[in-house]
Amino acid sequence: MKLLLVEDDAMLGASMAKGLHLAGFTVDSVSKGEHALNALAEQTYDVILLDIGLPDINGLEVLHRIRNQNVKAPVMLVTARGAVRDRVEGLNLGADDYLAKPFDLDELTARIHALARRGSGRVQPQLELGRLYVHPIERVARLGDVELKLSPREFDLLEILLRQAGSVVSTKQLGQQLYAWGEEASSNAVEVHLHHLRKKLGEPWIVNVRGVGYKLVQVA
Repeated sequence: MKLLLVEDDAMLGASMAKGLHLAGFTVDSVSKGEHALNALAEQTYDVILLDIGLPDINGLEVLHRIRNQNVKAPVMLVTARGAVRDRVEGLNLGADDYLAKPFDLDELTARIHALARRGSGRVQPQLELGRLYVHPIERVARLGDVELKLSPREFDLLEILLRQAGSVVSTKQLGQQLYAWGEEASSNAVEVHLHHLRKKLGEPWIVNVRGVGYKLVQVA
């Protein structure tokens, strides 16, 4: 799952990004509202973590703009401001959740997963397609009764495809979801991870639509 973290406190932002990465998320971090708007114009994120007190554009104004631009990703306001009026204004502008600093990382990750579930219309935390079962929080994948031994990248790739099961996802889109800014990845890195995942899962599950991308399909 890919997150956009908008936090102007460098130390806190780095700490949050590291903790979220260890929890299995891919995180792009920016410290200004303008940078957040630029990022959202270029990429799609599963959840946006947005500080209110930004140095250039107020976080509530960023929220107002992205909702007017029909950005549908769930937004969690993460801020030191605890006043009721801030919470109310943010929620009225289209925020989906609100978490005041200081906070516990476990609570933050749980809320992120809850937002992602609501955004996709799911009730349960797990993802399923026929005999295939993936639990994003526990980082467990099974095919029938057999647990799949996947690398972190392979697990992330399977989760991305399963969230969009039946739809074709381009290699470029997969790369954007798998890697955060600044991460080194060779030009064929996604293809390599797909090759290994197909061997472990069974090739019929992942269909290569030549010249377009890949899609996950149910296999009896």
